[in-house]
Amino acid sequence: MFMTRRSSLTALAIAGLTASVSPAIAQQDASQPAWAQGRPESMQGAPLSPHAAPLTVTPEDQIPVDRLRLPDGFSAELWAHGMPGARMMALGDEGTLFVGTRSIGRVYAVTDNGESREHRIVVEGLTQPNGVAFKDGSLYVAAINRVLRFDDIESQVANGEIGEPEDLTEAFDLPDDEHHGWKFLAFGPDGRLYVPVGAPCNGCDVDSETHANIRSYAPDGSDMQIVARGVRNTVGFDFHPETGELWFTDNNQDWLSEHWPNDELNKVTEPGEHFGFPQCHAHGIVDPERGEAGACDDVTLPVALFDPHSAPLGMRFYTGDMFPEDYRNAIFVARRGSWNRSLSVGFDIQLAMLSEDGSRAGTSPFMVGLHAPSENDFLGRPVDVLQMPDGALLVSDEQNGAIYRISYQAPDYQAQ
Repeated sequence: MFMTRRSSLTALAIAGLTASVSPAIAQQDASQPAWAQGRPESMQGAPLSPHAAPLTVTPEDQIPVDRLRLPDGFSAELWAHGMPGARMMALGDEGTLFVGTRSIGRVYAVTDNGESREHRIVVEGLTQPNGVAFKDGSLYVAAINRVLRFDDIESQVANGEIGEPEDLTEAFDLPDDEHHGWKFLAFGPDGRLYVPVGAPCNGCDVDSETHANIRSYAPDGSDMQIVARGVRNTVGFDFHPETGELWFTDNNQDWLSEHWPNDELNKVTEPGEHFGFPQCHAHGIVDPERGEAGACDDVTLPVALFDPHSAPLGMRFYTGDMFPEDYRNAIFVARRGSWNRSLSVGFDIQLAMLSEDGSRAGTSPFMVGLHAPSENDFLGRPVDVLQMPDGALLVSDEQNGAIYRISYQAPDYQAQ
């Protein structure tokens, strides 16, 4: 019924992954896909590989919104659908929702007439146009090898005619590596555009001036500054609504073990901080191949950890008035879910509640139901979250090409 993981893992695969915490790292083989880099020799025949996102429309009656589970008072509805590969989201000033993708190469625009939503394709034929951001009437789109700006985009969407974008590719001068080369875009409180450049590998030595970093630019692509180094693969970040600090998710290295290193939630307190990759992982784990004693001494450690390989991606601080006060300034994190674990994990929305001094965060499940652990399977893959002006929360589901809307109404026992 659903486009889900339907592979049964063999005993050999399970034993191979769990038997050794620090396997010998296989040399990169140019004949193998990038995701297989670092796979130990003992796992060469294992049936573990990334789950391809469907490139066709999921029928509305097959979208598992009825499986979603939330805390008391919260409810979920299907807000928009029919957009294969829907991932990162950005909201225009007039209420147009822009949605990036990866494998299908499209950017969508969703308009809301109050009763239903309609979508159209803004641009297609790009190489993994994951990153979208909106500022001053313009939509910014970042693909692997291009950066485009669509001016007055909401009027163009309303008129049904999308004009040629301004090509900013040369100005931004980003590396065009495809491995971890998909981008996330966000404008900071300083008005600058923040862009990550992932490591072009699973695990390798990198030049921190070119890869495994987060950068910021003037909106025209000038004045590049490196904000954070040692960041393997972040596909989501946001700025604390009071301090302005940059917080980001980071996906850690594959094939070291299925039980470590954990994925991360980090924050930047000083420009240029180093977050460990490739020598140091998670809460101070020295890399068995590239690290040495003291490799974690000068590294900024995470404020919170997620399950290994659970793929935390889009994250946003909540500043709305719809949800209870306890949720104010908390972080919602979309976890796309694992592929290289014998027992899958993730496929949910996590809630990160910050400590009083903001130095740590505790995480807990918020939206569940898309993971079917008893079948080692999944029904959907959350990728991004976005707060709407009314305080509701949108969640993109790449697997089903859908967007859910989460709202809150106090339960009767609380209202009385």
